Amino acid sequence: MQGAIRLMARKLKTYKTSLGFFEQAIAAPSMKAALEAWGADSNLFHQGAAKESHDPDVIAATMAKPGVVLKRPVGSDGPFGEHAELPKNLGEDGRKKPAHKPSAKAKESSAHPDEAVDRKAAQAYERERQRREREEAREEAARQKERERRQKAIDKAQTAFDAAEREHAERVATIESEREAVEKRSQAEDERWALEKKKLESALRRARD
Repeated sequence: MQGAIRLMARKLKTYKTSLGFFEQAIAAPSMKAALEAWGADSNLFHQGAAKESHDPDVIAATMAKPGVVLKRPVGSDGPFGEHAELPKNLGEDGRKKPAHKPSAKAKESSAHPDEAVDRKAAQAYERERQRREREEAREEAARQKERERRQKAIDKAQTAFDAAEREHAERVATIESEREAVEKRSQAEDERWALEKKKLESALRRARD
């Protein structure tokens, strides 16, 4: 187990990108893992929109919370954090105003944390990855439960509708049957009256003659 963690620790690197109004950074074992954490739907590294960071401050921040996406406003040289406010140099149209370049470029260092820090960072990253997976599993379970609840409601409503439709069809059939019987009785009555009327009219004529 420790060997696996140590191997993962060696692969843990800091990656950085800019998405919207924020720069985002994360300590992850691979570019793929970073893209998944960012929720990117394309390879930002191939597009030149993401890269590995060697800034010691950024590395320290991400290694303190491996697997957690840290942010800061675009154009800011402030520290990365889990929450960040929108850039303060936005124009009225929501676009970022040109930022003043810093007088001195921050020095980057390729120095790696020592083995103990590496190991702790790897363990923290694994915990964060597992936390995300558990959270996603809970959300998926909640969505599945909601889908099942809705499906039960749909099935119940469909069953009620089908039953009502069958009852309506039966009632219509009964009414049609009764109507046919009434029409037959009406027709028979018309025929009976026609014969009786003919006889009575004949008798009336004879009586008048």
